[in-house]
Amino acid sequence: MKLLKNLTVQVLLAIVIGVIVGLVWPNVGKEMKPLGDTFINAVKMVIAPIIFLTIALGIAKMGDMKKVGKVGGKALIYFEIVTTIALVIGLIVVNLVKPGAGLNYDELEKGDVSKYTAEGGASINWIEFVTQIVPSNMVDAFAKGDILQVLFFSILFGVGLAALGEKGKIVIEFLDKLSLVFFKIIGYVMRAAPIGAFAAMAYTIGHYGLTSLVPLGKLMMSVYITMFLFIFIILNIICKMNGISLWKYLKFIKDELLIVLGTSSSESVLPRMMEKMERYGASKSVVGLVIPTGYSFNLDGTSIYLSMAVVFLAQVFGVDLTIGQQITVILILMLTSKGAAAVTGGGFIVLASTLAALQIIPLEGLALLLGVDRFMSEGRAIVNLIGNGIATLVVAKSVNEFDESKHQEAIKEMKALKNAGQSAVLNTTIK
Repeated sequence: MKLLKNLTVQVLLAIVIGVIVGLVWPNVGKEMKPLGDTFINAVKMVIAPIIFLTIALGIAKMGDMKKVGKVGGKALIYFEIVTTIALVIGLIVVNLVKPGAGLNYDELEKGDVSKYTAEGGASINWIEFVTQIVPSNMVDAFAKGDILQVLFFSILFGVGLAALGEKGKIVIEFLDKLSLVFFKIIGYVMRAAPIGAFAAMAYTIGHYGLTSLVPLGKLMMSVYITMFLFIFIILNIICKMNGISLWKYLKFIKDELLIVLGTSSSESVLPRMMEKMERYGASKSVVGLVIPTGYSFNLDGTSIYLSMAVVFLAQVFGVDLTIGQQITVILILMLTSKGAAAVTGGGFIVLASTLAALQIIPLEGLALLLGVDRFMSEGRAIVNLIGNGIATLVVAKSVNEFDESKHQEAIKEMKALKNAGQSAVLNTTIK
């Protein structure tokens, strides 16, 4: 069947089969974890070199350092404004719905949270965090896959290459061809995306189950509703203001959204998103700067989750946060949420740091979130992915680095694929 050759269909089927296996044969589902981890590792294997090549080439080809600064500056301003809006929306919804009210902390299923608390030694040292952005060893930064360190080195390399002018042309040509090799590799890896999605989903359902999560279902529902509102109201308004159709954009990246849904990792589609945003009209230089930077600084989904999680825990423990204290939460998360993707332990460590800074909600409250965190991570990753793509298109348009003809070509291509898919279904039905 032609339809089964479509990556979207393959990933969707894999997710459904993974859920069934996890529910019916939970022990088998748990055994699938290494398979899912292997797929994620295969993608991570090429992320650092792809980031380096796209950023270095983007800056070198842009040439004008003022232009580079303009793109980077606009991107960072956009990131801060939009993530702050996400934080505020999260606080508004969690205060209206009150998902934590009436829950008994002692009766909920909890896990070991010691490694995420300040006592466990995993709280964020922000001076150390900032100083570690500069790698002491270039090779070590690539070996560890530290995105911020790779970003820093890539920008410096690109600036140095651009300063060489004509002398650097031969290096640019070499890097151009090398980037084609890495994108070809990621193409091979993505053929295994359905296997990775199946394994990750089977493990999640098999390990955590569904019944133990019923008491926390209200929080999950609140977070997902908030993320839905953020995408279709806030991001939709931003799209309309910049002449972008949100619906067409979402349809264009549907394959990537399904892969993220299955793997719970937006990193799994980073190279594909960069390639797609370029096809959708954004210039290669803007894509190369905005997308990788957004993976650390433009975490809309994570921001929503963090703000809601703090107030949820306050409600569970019966702590009545004042307006002033909730404004403090926003101010703290405006800083701490920017480190969520760059620190081992991610959102939990950022959440622990925020609670430690507030000093009014017990840190052990994090334990009850462990059971549902994995089920909400898909939503966070999807919103982060959608937000980063839109940020790239908005910044590209604001600096006149958006090719409308390529954009229209991408839309035509999408319509052609849709018609071909409908024909395949019709032919199969007739047969």
